[in-house]
Amino acid sequence: MVDHLSVQAGTQIDPPPAHFNMAAYVLGHADKTPDKTALSILHGDHTDDLSYGDLSRAIRGIATGLLARGVPAGGRVLMRLGNGVEFPLAYLACIAAGLVPIPTSAQLTAPEITKMAAEITPDLVIAGPDIARPDQAIMTLSSRDMMAMRSLPPAAFAMGDPNRLAYIIYTSGTSGQPRAVMHAHRAIWARRMMYDGWYGLRAQDRLLHAGAFNWTYTLGTGLMDPWAMGATALIPAPNTASSALPALLARHRASLFAAAPGVYRQALRAPIPDLPDLRHGLSAGEKLPAALSAEWQAATGTQIFEAFGMSECSTFISGAPNRVAPAGTLGYAQSGRTIAVLGADGAPVPRGTAGVLGVHRDDCGLMLGYFGQADETASRYAGDYFMTGDQVSMAEDGAITYLGRDDDMMNAGGFRVSPLEVESAMIRHSAITECAAVELTVKANTTAICLYYTADAPLAEADLAAFAAQSLARYKQPRRFIHIASLPKNANGKILRKGLRTATS
Repeated sequence: MVDHLSVQAGTQIDPPPAHFNMAAYVLGHADKTPDKTALSILHGDHTDDLSYGDLSRAIRGIATGLLARGVPAGGRVLMRLGNGVEFPLAYLACIAAGLVPIPTSAQLTAPEITKMAAEITPDLVIAGPDIARPDQAIMTLSSRDMMAMRSLPPAAFAMGDPNRLAYIIYTSGTSGQPRAVMHAHRAIWARRMMYDGWYGLRAQDRLLHAGAFNWTYTLGTGLMDPWAMGATALIPAPNTASSALPALLARHRASLFAAAPGVYRQALRAPIPDLPDLRHGLSAGEKLPAALSAEWQAATGTQIFEAFGMSECSTFISGAPNRVAPAGTLGYAQSGRTIAVLGADGAPVPRGTAGVLGVHRDDCGLMLGYFGQADETASRYAGDYFMTGDQVSMAEDGAITYLGRDDDMMNAGGFRVSPLEVESAMIRHSAITECAAVELTVKANTTAICLYYTADAPLAEADLAAFAAQSLARYKQPRRFIHIASLPKNANGKILRKGLRTATS
């Protein structure tokens, strides 16, 4: 029966207006509540605040300045900015003016950003001090000069088809090669499905996001969504230690807290004050360990709701206050999403069966495609579904269990083993601080599950093997344990398993 296939078909949300601009939508509350605080940057002893009116005037003034520079309509603007308020201002100003911002990590080296620029051919670079720039001769605007444009007369929003290109972000993808992901203006409209499907977001909320301004997780969850709702965004000042976050949550009466799992872990090492205003936490970016979630709840009395997504579609599966994810699962497809778990033939598999997660091509938040890579874009589709490359299973009630990246899954004697299952068991060892399971070639034609781990000192392999045997079936137990100083991660803190597979012990 169809009902027993791994498909969740949500009712499609109403489309955005025919004449639409993402920045105009995000700033929609500027005329309604101009004096309300839109952004507070939290320093140790004071805050730097921007009201909705100030925010809108700054963004539209910068938009005027950008257009005066002669950037053509639809022109691409490469953002080389650090962790400061100039980052979201530049981003929204470009979109308001009908330009296409391309935010990039400030950590990229000159050769890396030069290669990206050659691919994307920007019309303008907005650059902060001491941040690597492309070697090409491209019109450049300093962040200082850009910020001076805030007082210029406000530009009119460039309205148009919500399906037109709005911005481009880079993702490493499964191959490790950066790819330019093109998103339409409608992508911000799709984020409305997260308000109840993940956040429980309200206009009166004060959402503290622990990430940097120049991280896309912060840009979306920490800024764009609270502003679109009319809430207040709280962002710690650059270089704020994670140990300071619990006190900031209390002092600034945060009602929601968003962070990556590693930040929660570090914050828990500090004293936790009473947090009467905090309703719950939000987590994304990497898998949230169940033990960490339980520790946070015990310390604060609040739950953490986890979301799963990707650069090509943002977050679309989550637990939420009104629909808590069952233990061990990611949660459910947000209302309005249509997803499926697909087999090798591209058809939905029975519920409870592993397969590749697919997102329907009509999802309002799905990317337009990879810039300059039409064939690569087409290859990611199977029929009506965009294939994420993530192995999952769908329970009878629709809850999604994550099994790992399609290319991260391990083979042990014919059994496919999720690295996350091995890691969640081994991280409970009191001496292990972080770990990652990978399948390695140990001799010719022979592979085995191996565990890389960090600890104060190497641990006895016999003891680790005995610990693994307590909670993992024999075929899931690592055959080798490799002590490592630190796990390789990307700029957002995700483990680079490909690097571990090629590492030598």
